[in-house]
Amino acid sequence: MRRAAIASSLLSLAAAGLSTGCPDRSIAEVNPQQGRVEYKDIPVNVNRKVDILFLIDDSPSMGDKQTNLATNFPNFINVLAQIQGGLPDVHIGVTTSDLGSKGAADSAPGPGIGTVGQGGCSGLGKNGDLQVFGASSLLNTGSKFIADTIAADGVTRVRNYTDPMGDGSGLAPAFAQMAHAGAGGCGFEQHLEAVKQALDPSHTANAGFIRDDAFLAVIIIADEDDCSMAHSSLIAMSETPLGPLQSFRCTRYGVVCDQNGATTTTMNQVGTKSQCHPSSDTTYLTNATAYADSLKKLKADPSKVIVAGIVGVPDPFAVELRAPSGSTTPVPALAHSCTYVGNDGKPEVADPPIRIKAFLDQFPNRSTFSTICQKDLSGGLQQIGDLLRTVIGDPCIEGKLADVDPNTAGLQYDCSVSSVLNPNTAMQTETVMPQCNPPDGTGATSVCWHLVADPANCQKNDPTSPHFALKIELQDTLPKDSHIIANCVTEVTNN
Repeated sequence: MRRAAIASSLLSLAAAGLSTGCPDRSIAEVNPQQGRVEYKDIPVNVNRKVDILFLIDDSPSMGDKQTNLATNFPNFINVLAQIQGGLPDVHIGVTTSDLGSKGAADSAPGPGIGTVGQGGCSGLGKNGDLQVFGASSLLNTGSKFIADTIAADGVTRVRNYTDPMGDGSGLAPAFAQMAHAGAGGCGFEQHLEAVKQALDPSHTANAGFIRDDAFLAVIIIADEDDCSMAHSSLIAMSETPLGPLQSFRCTRYGVVCDQNGATTTTMNQVGTKSQCHPSSDTTYLTNATAYADSLKKLKADPSKVIVAGIVGVPDPFAVELRAPSGSTTPVPALAHSCTYVGNDGKPEVADPPIRIKAFLDQFPNRSTFSTICQKDLSGGLQQIGDLLRTVIGDPCIEGKLADVDPNTAGLQYDCSVSSVLNPNTAMQTETVMPQCNPPDGTGATSVCWHLVADPANCQKNDPTSPHFALKIELQDTLPKDSHIIANCVTEVTNN
């Protein structure tokens, strides 16, 4: 699970498209014998609004990783800028996992622990509020997030950050300051609960961030698993029955491993464990997968929610004995699942994100997952950008188009394209779209499709050869709420 390991394919292979061709050439009927079928779903009326929330772990081990995020953020923006029409209309906000000593079911925070600013937990912490950190001097007075939006004329950009060149180049420096969230936050990181609180419509401190008509993207940057508490009793000073006051409590009472960790007693035992998943029977932590349901409910169409994680890797999962900082007495601890040498030359680590991964998996075809254990996070951020690009509507064919008839002169591509109303509902209706004749679409008098070489925007995977984009002639005549659905045969790859 190194660099850009992906949990959910950015471009789904349509299972229904794996049948042989039929005369009516519906969207599910291309001949994949020479390769595989790539599926495209492109809204006719592209929604270019995206609200992006970064949940950044601000616990004491995150300093180098936040620098990584800030340094590589331009790669993320560069991918978004390749979307048709350029950079989408975006809101970009940051919140952290520090919710102090309050559990989700508590009416008030419990007693504080440790030293605040050095991993201690007290009160409400940052309370899910959007934070600008060092970017306050680069944003308009009172701004809680970055806004780079498109005015009513559809062309003019409206920005709330310092942008001397007037071309959006000030966005990355502003975010770089926001990404440095500090590394002194509560060591019991409540990632998922913080996301829920930050996006709660009743959270007035974050008013204006979420727009009803925008896509919503949540990106979790963390090196430890989620520890969203149900009650502050999880961090009680007493070691009975929870054990030492360490974040291993989050694992012992929040995760179950069917092999060697099916109970809190066996989870507390040293050794490798497998088949791990969030516990559904615990009074100390919240239900991890239920957070997915609450997030989807923020949109009338749940497919408009995208999630991503740049976190540790799930395997190996093991419990070891390790002495806490400032002690010489080893206690049970979750073994790190990945390590790397940071940009400062010091060792950096991350733990298995079992609860986070289960949360991400609730968003099929709308989630990505990559490891934080690398000096360069550009691959993971590009992966997230690619997902957003695909969901918004990307006409680029990601794979290399296959020549399905090599015995015939020239390149013979096999695509099936339709316009679809009410996709993925009982009311779905499909109209098969013909290929343009002539093939370049010249003089088209009715809706048709053809492929165009677009090396500027469609070379993400192979810069040495031109990639193609799907172009629809007279697309403006189609119903605005319809989608272009296409299946194209691409070459089989070895990975």
